[in-house]
Amino acid sequence: MAEMLLLDRRTQGMVEDYVPEGELLTSLVRFFSVFSDPTRLRILSALAISEMCVTDLSRVLGLNQTTLSHQLRFLKDASLVHTDRHGKIIFYYLRSEVVNDVLLKGMEFLCD
Repeated sequence: MAEMLLLDRRTQGMVEDYVPEGELLTSLVRFFSVFSDPTRLRILSALAISEMCVTDLSRVLGLNQTTLSHQLRFLKDASLVHTDRHGKIIFYYLRSEVVNDVLLKGMEFLCD
């Protein structure tokens, strides 16, 4: 005998349509994994305030440039930050205000 769902068909359909699968699910997991590293969170928070070069980020956050460069490359590969070259200096900035929104929503949730 088949199990009966307590959900109505409309709700069941909405759940089936809304819950991500496949490539979208993989992309979401990759996106949210970026926020699981304390160093990356600090970098993203700093870049939410202003675009910065590696030297300034290193000094402000107290990170060595090797660690910082590695994490910035990770964030760039994940398409969360972009770069803008001014002569020999490369400035990093958030690709989208949505990244800052995610950070702020997380803090709002935790402080609620």
